[in-house]
Amino acid sequence: MGANSSRQNPSEILKSLDAIGQAHLSAGWNADTSAADKDRFFTQVKKLETAYPGGVKAYVENGRKLLADAKSGVNPLEGWTPGFPDGESLPFNSPEFVAKEALGLKELDGCSFVLVAGGLGERLGFSGIKVALPWQITSGETYLELYIRSILAMQSAASAAKGKPVTLPLAIMVSDDTASRTDELLKANGNYGMAPGQITLLKQEKVPCLSDNEARLALDPKDPYQILTKPHGHGDVHFLLHDSGTLSKWSASGVRWVYFFQDTNALAFKVLPATLGVSVEKKLQVNSVCVSRTAGESIGGLMRLTHKDGRGQTINVEYNQIDALLKATVSPEGDVADAATGYSPYPGSINQLLFALKPYAAMLKKTGGTMPEFVNPKYTDKTKTAFKSPTRLECMMQDYPKSLDASAAVGYTIVTGTTTFSPVKTNLADARVKSKEGMPTYSAASGEADAYISTSEMLMAAGVVMPPAPTVAMSGVKVALGARVVIDPSFGVGVEAWKAKLPTPSAIKMSNRSTLLLKGDLSGLTIEDLDLDGTLVVTCVPGAKVTLKKVRVSNSGWSFVSLGWSGKAEEALMIRGYQLSQSAQRELNFEKPGEYVVEDPEREGLLSKCEVM
Repeated sequence: MGANSSRQNPSEILKSLDAIGQAHLSAGWNADTSAADKDRFFTQVKKLETAYPGGVKAYVENGRKLLADAKSGVNPLEGWTPGFPDGESLPFNSPEFVAKEALGLKELDGCSFVLVAGGLGERLGFSGIKVALPWQITSGETYLELYIRSILAMQSAASAAKGKPVTLPLAIMVSDDTASRTDELLKANGNYGMAPGQITLLKQEKVPCLSDNEARLALDPKDPYQILTKPHGHGDVHFLLHDSGTLSKWSASGVRWVYFFQDTNALAFKVLPATLGVSVEKKLQVNSVCVSRTAGESIGGLMRLTHKDGRGQTINVEYNQIDALLKATVSPEGDVADAATGYSPYPGSINQLLFALKPYAAMLKKTGGTMPEFVNPKYTDKTKTAFKSPTRLECMMQDYPKSLDASAAVGYTIVTGTTTFSPVKTNLADARVKSKEGMPTYSAASGEADAYISTSEMLMAAGVVMPPAPTVAMSGVKVALGARVVIDPSFGVGVEAWKAKLPTPSAIKMSNRSTLLLKGDLSGLTIEDLDLDGTLVVTCVPGAKVTLKKVRVSNSGWSFVSLGWSGKAEEALMIRGYQLSQSAQRELNFEKPGEYVVEDPEREGLLSKCEVM
């Protein structure tokens, strides 16, 4: 099969399939085979042809080579020796961090964003799309709304800095499972404020399954006129951006940077400005947002690999390969912590990537968007002649640097001393086990608690003194949970912007049992003096310029209540094991544009009340 096979007639398609060893696909056809069944088969083959660079023939050829390597036990890291990658580690709120953030803020007008969101939340116990999950239940806001509002906040900051309107585009990679539901969620919510055409949905197609070492395509056991297919992996995002013309369109509109992030890390944008600053200063083509990695942790490590033939590359090495590689090349101790820091000397890769668009687009044009692939067949026995079940080729987004030559500038950025990575990917039952073992749970409970901690860190960076968050058990999962602070991204982008909104931080106090929910358009909100012991909800419309000059709140507030070990509730709560109990709150609602100052008398405001202004 070839580039024009999607336009071939049925007999030509069968001949093309026969030529690459796939005659078995139609071997069972006979006079009783209906035209409708044949049409379904040919329609699927044409679709598979266009969904993979080079078509079905290239897929089969790549499969045979990778399966031969797997059978013979080829080690893809053979001949490579790891070293330390180039990059920068910035202590949060340090002068170095603030300087890089300021440099990066100047680049926001050239940013585009790519959300990889092709999966459902079934492994978590959530039947919907993961981006429809609430990232915390204080406001109930979904991940997708948080991400879009964060981008819009950066868009506003860039527009203000440039003195003209700026539009920051967003592409979302979806799949058969998530495409319609993502589209419906966006339409139902008016794109959460993004303009028509600002969001591009890129649908990932599946690839054929392979039934044996000869890369014979597997038929669906439930339908002999359909080839069995499975997802190819999130590395398809590169092909989709290129093949759809999205990168070309962005480049023509002045986009200079592409930021990739995944579907359930609420903290994905906290360090983006500083990461941009590092990319600008170091002239990086690829900048991996990384975290300090504990030795042995199930997170890939970024390494500068040097081959014995002189080649070099900076790539992510999967966590299950790190120890063996280090033992074979560097030290018999393998994957151990650095004595000075207590962490692995190899940064932890978290699949948040910042690319310089121009060289990225040029490379994809050269390669057609193809990505390095791997295959992971499960054999029935040691002879490696038969599979337990059909396998398929896979690719990963973070493997793009494997396509680059040794001269490409690839590095990393770590921001230490703050919470920047807390994905939600573990169901509650497994999270309880991990919690007992003292391991990171990466659960809905930890993701929510870390989001509150992260916002508190921003307040502290602005000078607010926050009480230490105690460790508590949330339905069997240990988390650090203090004040529940949720502040809409429109409040400000970057530490300096938050400092400007909090001019007298020493006058801001809140207890650990407090909830502070600031929502709406917060671009005009300033907080001068706040004493909070309970719950305060502030809502602002665009055009409302609000100063909380002196606000005193003391009420019974909101709290989290366990559902019990066998509780019954909606899925978004069941995956946490707790729900929100709203006892009392003070509400300040600014429903019309204008200037407002809230200044409580010494005793007024101590009771729960709702105020509309």
